[in-house]
Amino acid sequence: MNKVSEKLVDAHIGSRLRLRRLMLGMSQEALGESLSVTFQQVQKYEKGTNRISASRLYYIASIFDVPLSYFFSGLAPSETDSQQPMGMAEGTTVEALPYVSPYLAFVSSAEGVQLNQAFIGIGSANVRRDIVTLVCDLAQAMPMRRR
Repeated sequence: MNKVSEKLVDAHIGSRLRLRRLMLGMSQEALGESLSVTFQQVQKYEKGTNRISASRLYYIASIFDVPLSYFFSGLAPSETDSQQPMGMAEGTTVEALPYVSPYLAFVSSAEGVQLNQAFIGIGSANVRRDIVTLVCDLAQAMPMRRR
């Protein structure tokens, strides 16, 4: 796995960490206290700047009450970049991982979590369907501008 692939995996795991923390309503400070690290360290984990060790990731999964696989959910091999790691049989390849999905990035944001929690709180399926239609109509009328 090349350095770019490693960073992408770290960023994906960090975004999943942030998503679950926000879903639980937990602050970075509270998670940091549970892990005996500063909230700045939690920020670095969430951004993928600092890599989370396997043992720490295992502990975080137990704090969040999720399986370890939760942090890797959504990672799919890329079809464009493959390498053969040392020790693997000749002809065996491992494909690089893609960028973090913009959908996952949004859902892991504070706005995304807030929107999803509010949406789930709407008891009527018809009202939820109407909201989805409204948002789709707004998106077509006001396309996102590239920065």
